[in-house]
Amino acid sequence: MALAAEHAKQEITAVRRADGESRTLAASLPRLVLEARRIAANVIHGLHGRRRAGSGESFWQYRRFVSGEPSQNVDWRRSARDDHLYVREQEWEAAHTVWLWPDRSPSMVFASKQARDSKLERGLIVTFALAELLVSGGERVGIPGLMTPTASRTVIDKMAQAMLHDEATRSSLPPSFVPSALAEIVVLSDFWSPISEIKTMLGGLSASGAHGVLVQIVDPAEESFPYSGRVEFIEPEGGGAITAGRAEKWTGDYVARVARHRDEIRAETNKLDWMFSTHTTSRSAAELLLFLHSGMMVNKGSVRTAGVKAGRTA
Repeated sequence: MALAAEHAKQEITAVRRADGESRTLAASLPRLVLEARRIAANVIHGLHGRRRAGSGESFWQYRRFVSGEPSQNVDWRRSARDDHLYVREQEWEAAHTVWLWPDRSPSMVFASKQARDSKLERGLIVTFALAELLVSGGERVGIPGLMTPTASRTVIDKMAQAMLHDEATRSSLPPSFVPSALAEIVVLSDFWSPISEIKTMLGGLSASGAHGVLVQIVDPAEESFPYSGRVEFIEPEGGGAITAGRAEKWTGDYVARVARHRDEIRAETNKLDWMFSTHTTSRSAAELLLFLHSGMMVNKGSVRTAGVKAGRTA
């Protein structure tokens, strides 16, 4: 009974924390911004640009002159050092728009003892850090319905300020909007929404030809369901509650239902050539950041691989 009471107490504490999140966001954001900048700084070393030939100011490489090309393409200074003609190529620097959506709904505030951060904190840290990396690489970053795309070096500060002054009640999934065909979209959420809502979201965002990635951020307790005895489970967004007499008997059905829900999401993302992955908050935020950044760089120019499209990350 004592164990059951303790579990119930933890659930109630989580709900109270969710209820007060809007009041504590201002206090939490400075720490999250600093953590995001630290992770981005550690990850950014060794990363490169898009590494594609195209219009830009940065030198990429010399290549052999191809018969039939205009003679003005020849770099005569480089060619004079060899028996061949060479063309100087610049690195492609066309700005690319990436829309980031961190789920800030009440369910994201849950955090068990095994977690490093709450789901909300992890989502914001990764969102800020990814924005920093993308802007450093010449991309534009925006938040649907909240912040227009920007390539400002102070993108993290702009995002944080936009969230602090956001008075709207935000749902788990991004609002309906029409991204450009070349845009990338990253949605960080626990994705406990009904599959019908997720299908509708994906259909709307991909209608223009845009692609993206869905990352399901979950707490370790949501992954393994480590409950036993009499436990009251409270839904933080609807306020409903359900009591389990012997919670340990629910484990098998719970795990199966989660797996089925993920399979349904994966089936939809596969149809649309999007990526779907999961991330547990007991693992490193840098691991997820690397996965997202490297995956987006690989996928530029419509180069998509089935190996990462349906993979699990952290």
